Amino acid sequence: MKMVFRWYGEGNDTVTLKQIRQIPGVEGIVWMLHDVPAGEEWPMDKMMAYKRLSEQSGLHLEVVESVNVHEDIKLGLPSRDRYIENYKKTIAKLASVGVKTICYNFMPVFDWARTDLYKEMEDGSTALFFEKAKIRDIDPMELVRQIADNPDFTMPGWEPERLGRLSELFDAYRGVTEDDLRSNLRYFLEQVVPVAEHYDIKMGIHPDDPPFSIFGLPRIVKNRDDIRRILDFVDSPSNGVTLCSGSLGANPDNDIAAMVKEFAGRIPFAHIRNVKVYDNGDFIETSHRTQDGSVDIAGIVRAYAETGFTGYARPDHGRHIWDEKCRPGYGLYDRALGIMYLWGVWDSVMREKKAIAEGSGR
Repeated sequence: MKMVFRWYGEGNDTVTLKQIRQIPGVEGIVWMLHDVPAGEEWPMDKMMAYKRLSEQSGLHLEVVESVNVHEDIKLGLPSRDRYIENYKKTIAKLASVGVKTICYNFMPVFDWARTDLYKEMEDGSTALFFEKAKIRDIDPMELVRQIADNPDFTMPGWEPERLGRLSELFDAYRGVTEDDLRSNLRYFLEQVVPVAEHYDIKMGIHPDDPPFSIFGLPRIVKNRDDIRRILDFVDSPSNGVTLCSGSLGANPDNDIAAMVKEFAGRIPFAHIRNVKVYDNGDFIETSHRTQDGSVDIAGIVRAYAETGFTGYARPDHGRHIWDEKCRPGYGLYDRALGIMYLWGVWDSVMREKKAIAEGSGR
């Protein structure tokens, strides 16, 4: 397991590269160009600026999250081919600066949704929260105001150019079924995966967050069956999944440890975080500790260790603790604590495996 840490760039993150470098076992940053609109080819000069920063800090930049997929590709419009060509060119450029894995998603309109960015917990910390009843009644534009109206930080998945077309996008998706969206994803993968394979880059689709429909929009990366189907679209090691325990874990029916075992070899990137799911369907993001949420984080990490996982992992979201002022879900302290919990489980399993191997005489 290669531990990495998401970083939003100079002037756009309260966490510094120096601080990331001091978290035990972290070897790289997870980055993207936040100011490049979805569908546009990424400029080489901006990529090189990140490369220089990573080299100076002693952290690699082998994981990108995300190269956003233009809505015209998701909708299957005639204009999609132009945007797919830009995506292919971006893949080639990313390979030239050392990128090995690209995380992306295929969620219509919204990349993720929460109803409260700073829900207070019993211990006084705050965290991202999803209230299921509220999402049924809220106007999408009101949700936009709550999430995107944040002058201090960019909010990935809630880019102004996309949200400015919100009404237009909802109209465009009217009548689009899951099968339609699936077909459009397949078309996209059949075009880009051969390019990624040529450059030895692994593509990892991120599950829907949350893993069920909101505002009547189709969702196609919700569970084991969805992921299995997507991996079958193009049978290539470059067509993989970014297995996110937090996104999938918002549905208690998802057995993520079983998915780790089934999709071993097709998981280039793991997001490992915990959520507490309530009986009414609400959920809140907790510490990474298994006992604090509804997701068996220890069992998931054990599954990765036992299957010989050599991909990248990050602690994903964390709570806001110790009065830290930070981007929602992306502070330093709780994510660093999460990393140490993940390493603790990993090291314990690896010690067990070593002891068993030595005891058997191998």
